[in-house]
Amino acid sequence: MEHGYDEQARDNAQEKTNTVSGKGYLIRDILESVAIAVVLAVIIKVFLFQNFVIPSGSMEPTLFKGDMLYVSKISYRFSEPVRGDIVVFKYPLDPKRDFVKRIMGMPGETLEIKNSVVHINGQPVSEPFLRKGLKSPDFGPVKINEGKYFMMGDNRDNSSDSRVWGTVPRKNFVGKAVFIYWPPGRIGALH
Repeated sequence: MEHGYDEQARDNAQEKTNTVSGKGYLIRDILESVAIAVVLAVIIKVFLFQNFVIPSGSMEPTLFKGDMLYVSKISYRFSEPVRGDIVVFKYPLDPKRDFVKRIMGMPGETLEIKNSVVHINGQPVSEPFLRKGLKSPDFGPVKINEGKYFMMGDNRDNSSDSRVWGTVPRKNFVGKAVFIYWPPGRIGALH
């Protein structure tokens, strides 16, 4: 009888050890999973995508205050910026602040606004993203230096942009705005 009791006690002790070591493995697995998730999140934020919240109405009707979007930080590693891209960049007068505007003038071009229409090198530019009836004051002409971009808000009457604080160096670009993910009714790709 005693011998059976010893076996029972040994089995119980072994089961307890397996349970404790099983919990240890579970905790280690959870910690490893959390560590991997954190590392992946940092890699994604630093190298691939960043989220951004629109702080003002300067890009209406394309982007509204409070819209949340993803910015591709790798877009301009594989292609050059083009007119019409919506870009998040470091504000030239205070690089700690991020701004979002649309590229309207490219390096080497001459930009002018006449009768509310942007002209590049003397030619009018089609801007279907603007509100109808927008009245922008005349501006320029200005020659855009190499390596710099002329940025403008879509809400021209309510936008502090390159008309006020000058052009933006390419090195200030954070990335290209590619997708609105909030609010639900506005989810979609940006063009």
